[in-house]
Amino acid sequence: MENKKELKILISIIVLFAAAFFLPIESTRFTTAIAATLDLVKWYAREHVVLCLLPAFFIAGVISVFVSQGSVLRYFGANAKKWLAYTVAAVSGTILAVCSCTILPLFSSIHKRGAGLGPAIAFLYSGPAINILAIILTARIMGFEMGVARTVGAVLFSVIIGMIMAFIYRKEERIKKEEQMNIALQPEKRPMWQTVFHFFTLVLILVFANWGKPAAGDTASTWYYIWAYKWYITGFFSLTLGYSLIRILKIKWQWVVAAAVVTAASAILSNNFIENAKLSPLVPMMVGIAALSVITLFDKGDEDNKEWTLSAWGFAKQILPLLAFGVITAGFLLGSTHDGKTIAGVIPNEWIEWMVGGNSVFSNFFASIVGAFMYFATLTEVPIVQGLLAAGMGKGPALALLLAGPSLSLPNMLVIRKVIGTEKTIVYVALVIVMATISGLIYGSIF
Repeated sequence: MENKKELKILISIIVLFAAAFFLPIESTRFTTAIAATLDLVKWYAREHVVLCLLPAFFIAGVISVFVSQGSVLRYFGANAKKWLAYTVAAVSGTILAVCSCTILPLFSSIHKRGAGLGPAIAFLYSGPAINILAIILTARIMGFEMGVARTVGAVLFSVIIGMIMAFIYRKEERIKKEEQMNIALQPEKRPMWQTVFHFFTLVLILVFANWGKPAAGDTASTWYYIWAYKWYITGFFSLTLGYSLIRILKIKWQWVVAAAVVTAASAILSNNFIENAKLSPLVPMMVGIAALSVITLFDKGDEDNKEWTLSAWGFAKQILPLLAFGVITAGFLLGSTHDGKTIAGVIPNEWIEWMVGGNSVFSNFFASIVGAFMYFATLTEVPIVQGLLAAGMGKGPALALLLAGPSLSLPNMLVIRKVIGTEKTIVYVALVIVMATISGLIYGSIF
């Protein structure tokens, strides 16, 4: 046993030495891929973690702590009415407007609370796929028919994939159904409308804080005006959150007011002293989250308030390391594309563009695979696909990428595997890729 341990150590040292010895730093492709990795990591940290993931952890914490198990089982459980469970799951994306990584803590939360596999998977897919903002942007930039095809495809995908997963693992679901029939559900601690109010206040803060910039030249649409005033709207819902903390969670009003004052002061200071308009909103968001954490952790009135923040922290510990690994890997292999800038990874972009032209089975299949492994932040898939279309990508593969990409990514897969296991993750990813390929073929043959 001791010899095996020493042999493993020796092999590890040899592998690390060989990797260092043969490190291809002379290769332009390799050094560019390193630059792409660092660029993607920096962009992800600035644009996505603070505004998207941190609020999402607290939203997941609401589900985990404040939403009773009975409520989750009523709408998503193995014994819930199928039409209700899949309908709620399929339309969730129009409300949440999240990306493939932001949906993860929410999915993990409802899965832990006893949601059936089918509805939970439908929720996992629909959250990023049926993002109403992305659908509208798709229709405006790439044509009405592409927007409609993406909407119909995403809704059908979420339901069909969820039902197939439930069918494949029906024995497990049958056992879960029998177990849930014997669960003695605790009564609701507070009226459901209060929990819903608190939940959707956080959701609206997440949505408007991440409201995307409209297309160039658009200065008159509703989309533009919401974007122009999004921080005022976010501020309003932050005040609404303060009201919820006082009236619903019963936290001392003095603490909530102090947290609000500190957050507002940080917003004023960051706006005056941080020149970068993209970075200045991050300061009040981080201060606000820190203040929320402090007043809930030290609240003595209700143990659930402390548990809420601890639950959010639990999701962060589980998900952030896997996402970091996934972002680094995706950046190195596929490069970094954002804000009109593209840095190639080890796999040349020209290869991807060459492989997804036309409307063959291979081009649609390849587009689905690339979309599944690439990371797309909310709304970024639209300009990326637009650029690929301009470079010769077929319309069928474009739709395939739009259906596979936003709902999956390498970081996303790593976390899903930890929640539902390797086998179910492989089946889920395969279903998404196959259905995206078929949808692309059908759409490409029509248009």
